[in-house]
Amino acid sequence: MASKTVTVGSSVGLHARPASLIAEAAAGFDEEILLTLVGSDDDEETDASSSLMIMALGAENGDQVTVTSDNAEAVEKIAAMIEQDLDAE
Repeated sequence: MASKTVTVGSSVGLHARPASLIAEAAAGFDEEILLTLVGSDDDEETDASSSLMIMALGAENGDQVTVTSDNAEAVEKIAAMIEQDLDAE
């Protein structure tokens, strides 16, 4: 299982547009990709292919999120997206 912890780069956090772009990219992989908000009380894993679940994480700019999957390429792609300011594009 591959895993990487990154800092949220989007100025609005993982909300509507960033969550939608990440979910669309995650849906392109066969393997499940999970996101966890570091330091949250419940350490609940969220399905990265669901924009609603990503928004429910409540990750804000500067928060850390761990990306986990059996596919290391998927982890790298989604982690790189989380680090970008996807709302600026």
